[in-house]
Amino acid sequence: MNECKKFISISLLFLSAIVFAQDTDAVDSTNVIFEKIEVEASYPGGTQAWRKYLERNLKAEVPTDNGAPEGKYSVVVRFIVKKDGSISDVKAITKMGYGTEQEVVRLIKASGKWNPGSQGGRFVNSYHMQPVTFMVDDDGLEIRTETEYVLYANKDNQLTIDAHKIKPGNIKSLISRGTITATGDGQFIARVPKAGERVTISVYRAGNEDKLIGAVIFDVKAKE
Repeated sequence: MNECKKFISISLLFLSAIVFAQDTDAVDSTNVIFEKIEVEASYPGGTQAWRKYLERNLKAEVPTDNGAPEGKYSVVVRFIVKKDGSISDVKAITKMGYGTEQEVVRLIKASGKWNPGSQGGRFVNSYHMQPVTFMVDDDGLEIRTETEYVLYANKDNQLTIDAHKIKPGNIKSLISRGTITATGDGQFIARVPKAGERVTISVYRAGNEDKLIGAVIFDVKAKE
């Protein structure tokens, strides 16, 4: 009997500086690591380029290949972007297992040089964290929007939700902030009142006991 192949979706959050603030008088020190710097370090090309790098190079099948059961595996990896743009001290701070932490660590180490953060007009070292969520599920999930991974505030955002093996009429969705309304045949309208904060759209198989299929995180932006 053939084993049913599991589908894997990956939701990505992005970088934020953390911990260990120091006096700005010590900017020239090689060992100082800043928290609230004026200009944060960034991947060449910005957030979208970083997202594409992760999506194109992350081996999504890693947890399944290592025997992971169905479920969500949220990994967080911490690293330093040094004042010369190099990456160092890449360490996982979660223990999800099934090779997930090792895979994210591998990608960050292989990402090359970054644009370093700066404080007082000088390059400095800064800590960052990268969360990645591996979703292992037999059903699979895809949410398509006008702009990939983006919803626009105070606008009717048209969504198409596809979940493998589930009829469109049996799909139910919830949003962490704002409203989401089904309009038929897997089509939905999401409306979020305020830009700036991310929202999560969770998708369920409707029934006597709704079954969570997966969740996708979206940035909320002001429509230009």
